Amino acid sequence: MARKVFFSFHYDRDVRRVVQVRNSWVFRARGEAVPFYDKAEFEQVKRRAGGIEKWIEQQLAGTSVTVVLFGAETYTRPWVRHEIKRGYELGKGLIAVDIHNVKDPHFGSDVQGKNPLDYWQDDQQRRFSSLFSTYSWVVDDGFNNFSSWIETAANMAGR
Repeated sequence: MARKVFFSFHYDRDVRRVVQVRNSWVFRARGEAVPFYDKAEFEQVKRRAGGIEKWIEQQLAGTSVTVVLFGAETYTRPWVRHEIKRGYELGKGLIAVDIHNVKDPHFGSDVQGKNPLDYWQDDQQRRFSSLFSTYSWVVDDGFNNFSSWIETAANMAGR
């Protein structure tokens, strides 16, 4: 079953890595189903003056899972933090995927960043990183496993 997914990421530093992840389904074997529908537009839209929170709410509507694609500096991004918080508050499935080893066509791989899920806790003081799964796109073979990660996160959230 294809899921509607919201991608949260640091545009400036990671967009070329993110494009590879988001478009990975294009290279599937002929006839294989698309593993997800990408509900969000690129982060550039967020740069427009005003209405950012409204735009995020619109993009989250109808999604099953928020996927945080993180690189070296993603954990520092205020809107990424907001998207994580809102996804959790709305009861979305949530996963983090480390993309620092995905090769940017211009700059190669990057240094590993901190997991943005480490910066959030539930009411019982449990870090989100202990409640929700984190994967490495390269080490955990995201090309072949991404759709199952999304499906697992959606099921865990009851979606």
